[in-house]
Amino acid sequence: MEDCRLLLFDLDGTLLRSDKSISKRTLQALQKCREKGVFIGISTSRGAQNAAAFTEELQPEVLIVSGGALVKYQDKCIYKAAFSKEETKRIISAARRVAGAGCEITVDTESMHYWNYKTDPKEQDKSWGDSVYTDFADFAESALKICVEIFEDGQAKLLQDELKDCDCVRFSDGYWYKFTPKMVTKENAIREVCAALSISPKEIIAFGDDYADRGMLELCGMGIAMGNAVEEVKKEADLVIGGNDEDGIAAYLEHSFLA
Repeated sequence: MEDCRLLLFDLDGTLLRSDKSISKRTLQALQKCREKGVFIGISTSRGAQNAAAFTEELQPEVLIVSGGALVKYQDKCIYKAAFSKEETKRIISAARRVAGAGCEITVDTESMHYWNYKTDPKEQDKSWGDSVYTDFADFAESALKICVEIFEDGQAKLLQDELKDCDCVRFSDGYWYKFTPKMVTKENAIREVCAALSISPKEIIAFGDDYADRGMLELCGMGIAMGNAVEEVKKEADLVIGGNDEDGIAAYLEHSFLA
């Protein structure tokens, strides 16, 4: 713990409680860590806009969004990897061909989050912010991340095989698959952060709960899984702490970092 320079947190299922809030106890613990000279960072699959409510509250020095496709340090972009407009169109077309013309899709650009949901996601979760509805028929923007809802494993495998030039990860809380440019992952984003801050991954403590966090937890000096994490993540983590609804992060920091 004495060598830690950066505390890095996934959002959903980790730093955020089930109601999509950060507890006051956790915010206080993080501020005390910052006062000890430790950077605070977010590493999330959410796009920049969908993470904005929490980054505004937390003011992290390091921000990794869209699964690693965009990396900022003190609000300055230090890394970006995006699909071209043509590649974005090709992936959307392939998704519709494989998973059905009506499959649900989301697209992160650098400034917006687009969706074609049958129901407005903001009615279910206000933290999704000002998402923009589109049918993607004439979509012509460069995407950082594309997510596709696919209910059949066979279809998911077909799409992954067709899009071999993409990095693909399934989320555990549904049937959503994330596609980013090849080698765009949270762990590779961390390498960009380390180069910018002149630190080692061994000086980072990372917290996560889902499949997309596995590489991040393995790379960093200490990888910590939440009590609510999927079993595969728990098995590979250095430590398992309390769940996201139990102030697991605050309890860990108070005991191991701030005592």
